[in-house]
Amino acid sequence: MARHHGGVPVTRREIEELVTARVLRPSRALGQNFVADANTVRRVARLAELEPGQPVVEIGAGLGALTLALAETGAEVTAVEVDAHLLPLLRRSLEGRPVRVVHADALTLDWSALLDEAPGGQSAAPGGGRAPWALVANLPYNVAVPVVVRVLDEAPAVTRALVMVQREVGERLVAGPGTKAYGAVSVKVSYHATARIVGRVPPAVFVPRPRVESVLVRFVRREAPAVDPRRVGAERLFAVVRAGFAHRRKTLRRALDGVVIPAAFDAAGVDPRARAEELSVEDWGRLAAEREPDR
Repeated sequence: MARHHGGVPVTRREIEELVTARVLRPSRALGQNFVADANTVRRVARLAELEPGQPVVEIGAGLGALTLALAETGAEVTAVEVDAHLLPLLRRSLEGRPVRVVHADALTLDWSALLDEAPGGQSAAPGGGRAPWALVANLPYNVAVPVVVRVLDEAPAVTRALVMVQREVGERLVAGPGTKAYGAVSVKVSYHATARIVGRVPPAVFVPRPRVESVLVRFVRREAPAVDPRRVGAERLFAVVRAGFAHRRKTLRRALDGVVIPAAFDAAGVDPRARAEELSVEDWGRLAAEREPDR
């Protein structure tokens, strides 16, 4: 049975013992790498900047090390875990703690229902309405981008997030125009939020040990999207963005042929000889707002 050690329910040795005994089988398909370092989970909880009573959802609770650290801040924690085999260990680690555990897949769950049904979902926020949510997660490489995008698109109640992701993924999420990592997902993030890397996490704190470095990325949702939805809808905007980045080596004139009319470049103040990685989210917004080609 797992023991509690100063806020971490399972130590590195105990995780390795669980693996040896075949009680725990980390899944490569799910990208499972468990944090086994007390200082790391406390650091993540501190950087999440949670207030007592604030609702927070954790994606990928695993064995509960970070979950417990979040609960110790006094926040109201909803812990989401997709792996049914981990749920008994997770619930044992959190026994006696006021944490709501939900068995669900972050890629398919109904975010509105999850946040409304949790105790914090009904909390009063200053000035009326529901309290803003925070999100904290240790996200595997293969789901990090789609989970972040789903939260930004579908969970406006989540106003702040702190996610642990592979370094290359984190660099894509926070990248700005003109940088190598900048792409369509960077524009999506910038549309909804400001984002920056606030820390690095070495492979040595995980079991199993990954071959890559991780980073902590903080998101703060904008009060309004960077491009006014009344001027151009998100569906149209990101159709243009995806088309532009689908052919990164082409000029925008060629990449967006049939997507925007030729006159749109002058009207938007965008050089048709530019390439997709040179445009800010505001540039994309002006370009997408111009009349579409006749079909």
